[in-house]
Amino acid sequence: MASSKSSSRRPPGYQCTECGWTTVKWVGRCGRCQAWGTVEEAGMTATAGTTKASTVAEAAPRIADVDATLASFRSTGVRELDRVLGGGLVPGAVILLAGEPGIGKSTLLLDVAAQTARGTDGTPRPVLYLTGEESAAQVRSRGDRIGALADTLHLAAETDLGRALGQIERIQPSLVIVDSVQTLQSAEVDGIAGGVTQVREVAASLIRTAKDKGITTVLVGHVTKEGTIAGPRLLEHLVDVVCQFEGDRHSRLRLVRAVKNRFGPTDEVGCFDLREDGIESLDDPSGLFLSGTAEPVEGTCVTVTLEGRRPLVAEVQSLLTPSAGGSPRRTVSGVDSARVNMLLAVLQRRARFALAQDDCYVATVGGVRLSEPASDLAVAVAVASAKLSAPVPTGMIAVGELGLAGEVRPVPGIGRRVREAARLGFTRAIVPRSPEPLGEVPKGFTVAQVGSLSEALNTIPTWTR
Repeated sequence: MASSKSSSRRPPGYQCTECGWTTVKWVGRCGRCQAWGTVEEAGMTATAGTTKASTVAEAAPRIADVDATLASFRSTGVRELDRVLGGGLVPGAVILLAGEPGIGKSTLLLDVAAQTARGTDGTPRPVLYLTGEESAAQVRSRGDRIGALADTLHLAAETDLGRALGQIERIQPSLVIVDSVQTLQSAEVDGIAGGVTQVREVAASLIRTAKDKGITTVLVGHVTKEGTIAGPRLLEHLVDVVCQFEGDRHSRLRLVRAVKNRFGPTDEVGCFDLREDGIESLDDPSGLFLSGTAEPVEGTCVTVTLEGRRPLVAEVQSLLTPSAGGSPRRTVSGVDSARVNMLLAVLQRRARFALAQDDCYVATVGGVRLSEPASDLAVAVAVASAKLSAPVPTGMIAVGELGLAGEVRPVPGIGRRVREAARLGFTRAIVPRSPEPLGEVPKGFTVAQVGSLSEALNTIPTWTR
């Protein structure tokens, strides 16, 4: 009986490294989070709560006595990246930058490394760039192309974690860039490079070194086909900042957004222009998302989307053609296909537009992706414009979320959107009725507040149905 009780108290022998789920036998897939390859043998501890207190030399300091200047920001030399990070680089901070292959992560970070090495404040600093995916010659070639060479920028092609840590000890850099964390491998633990065990060990060792020596460390991370960061979820919890690098490989526009940031806001977005000679900050990217036609064209409508706290003016285009077959085609680019199908149904049912026999094409200009519901009204107006063969008047924008009942719902930041449109020369806006005050409307700018899709369409002058 005692043996049975002892056996029942024994902790499970396997644990998921992602969510902590435990099991008495090994399985290939976690029973809670459904992740593959994350269940590993856990330490078999006889009893819990046996750790004793250690003797400390002195008591912890009062919070008011801690030197806050040790966590002060230092500019990266790249304005848009400083915006995302909350001000720049912090000594001892660990930043994880993830993105799809070929999107420009290495180009951006090599530029940051060179800027830091030259000294954004006039003081050159040693910087170490560790590459495990390319040879040193390949990185040097990119540095020549984008003008990212500096006397105090050190470059090492390493895949062994021990040698990488040795380089950090030898150079004592103020900034370390690891490209990428999935390519480093420790000889102290089992597993292949990029595996859960190796990534956890590599990240833990680099983070410990960064905190002990006050070295800012940037880790480049791979992403899965679903767009999530590869490796254990623990990696995102350990680092101070998690940034996502986004963009269409067929477009020059790149976006960096903070998913997690212990030093600043998580609703900031940095915009970049990726060119052959490097990557450049875009202080005013709105012009990239407008077609720039001299005369108004049917089937187009302009909206203002919020990327974080930044308003961006973008154009939606629509084209309707009679369907040649029994099933009309619905093709979209830059917007969500399911949401466009819903908006077409709302147009047909609530605004009496006959769209069932038309092929419908909806796209954005400049490769921008409109993911927030505030672009619904602009999509609906663009489709209505194409159906009526009547262009939207010059200088008009449309902002609002559409419901299935045909109502136009309020969206946040209407005042900021209106002011951004006015700054770019627009003069009229169709927006939802909202209890949120618009604030000061720019002089000469007209705002029409509507409650339904039909009311919004009737607001547009020169349209007749």
